[in-house]
Amino acid sequence: MNFQQLRIIRETIRQDFNLTLASEALHTSQSGVSKHIRDLEDELGVQLFIRKGKRLLGLTDAGGALAAIVERMLLDAQNLRQLAADFNQVDEGELTIATTHTQARYVLPQIVARFKQDFPKVHLILQQASPTEIVEMLLKGEADIGIATESLTTEEELCSIPYYQWQHSVIVPQDHPLARQTSITLDELAKWPIITYHGGFTGRSKIDETFKKAGLQPDIVLSALDADVIKTYVELGIGVGIIASIAFDPIKDRRLCQLEVDLFGQNTTWVAVRRGHLLRGFGYRFVELCSPSLDLVRLRQAAHIDEA
Repeated sequence: MNFQQLRIIRETIRQDFNLTLASEALHTSQSGVSKHIRDLEDELGVQLFIRKGKRLLGLTDAGGALAAIVERMLLDAQNLRQLAADFNQVDEGELTIATTHTQARYVLPQIVARFKQDFPKVHLILQQASPTEIVEMLLKGEADIGIATESLTTEEELCSIPYYQWQHSVIVPQDHPLARQTSITLDELAKWPIITYHGGFTGRSKIDETFKKAGLQPDIVLSALDADVIKTYVELGIGVGIIASIAFDPIKDRRLCQLEVDLFGQNTTWVAVRRGHLLRGFGYRFVELCSPSLDLVRLRQAAHIDEA
């Protein structure tokens, strides 16, 4: 038994038992993947996969039990490398942050700048993705830290801690009738065409839920993944925008008017790591830079490390 066999088992499962995709992901041949699987089955004396001819259809009971152990062994091996690197190269390495456009554009710039000052030799990778993609990246070990509002708290394999709270605000062109109002109700807002986030992004579920509870059906004429696009089309007069308050800059967005409203409740952005995944020391420092009040003890415990 060797780690290459274990990696092949894991990747085959991840690729929905497609040996072609598994071999491409591991940069090896399909015949090599098949041989490694057969060799491991022969060594263990059990069949791990359900087969139909040369195709793999799923896992046997033994394969299902083995899959969890394989995942844990590969994660432990990665943690060993991380731990050794922390002793040998304290301030060198790579840190991958998976986050949404809103966080990357409006929340993280100053944090990233400070982090690079403290750790100039660390290669920082900022991966922008949807919340569901961020979860997948964390679970697959493709990202060290995930930052998003949705999805992170629904996955048991992730340890999520609250980062900060925020609200939505309404934006309109400076000459829009709503710009002259000091307050706005949900009924008034629903009378206008609306531009806001795509489903699953930046608190969109809260917006939909609020209108639904009020018995209103807003006319959402356009949805986008990020606030910059929303602001562009609001400025063109296509609709009234609903964006995260943090995404509005009074100087850069001077052609627009921001209406602070308390209609959609509080949203919480979360920081998450995969349970059992050991962060390098500079990874915990990045989280600390996000907010000194974040519960680093919980994150360390999630990696099975005692807080010294």
